[in-house]
Amino acid sequence: MAKKVRDAMTAEPRSAEPSQSLVEAAQAMKQEDVGSLPVVEGGRLLAVLTDRDIVVRAVAEGVDLQATRVGDVASREPVTVGPEEDLDEALRLMARHQVRRLPVVEEDGRLVGVVAQADVAQQADEQRTGEVVEQISR
Repeated sequence: MAKKVRDAMTAEPRSAEPSQSLVEAAQAMKQEDVGSLPVVEGGRLLAVLTDRDIVVRAVAEGVDLQATRVGDVASREPVTVGPEEDLDEALRLMARHQVRRLPVVEEDGRLVGVVAQADVAQQADEQRTGEVVEQISR
């Protein structure tokens, strides 16, 4: 029987709100040692803020990081996966969209977790995981 995303995901991940400052979000990323945070409002996923978003859309533009809000620079329409999807589907999505983490959302858009490449690697077939890592790293 194929393993499900729910079996490998991190439940109740740290997240950011669209009204938070970029500085607060960056500090949360540092504390959690992650490169991205789901952006939620009322428990529903709106976007994903990545370290790259902060650098490219804020630092490189010379904006005031304390005054700029997460919602101003976060990536809209993130690639997501459902908790009951097979881990193979999560791997396919990661490879196709060249991302290392996927927000896990219920059908109603409620964030329930995050599944990372490392989470899948612990649960999935080694060869398949190796192929995905190679595709993501291109």
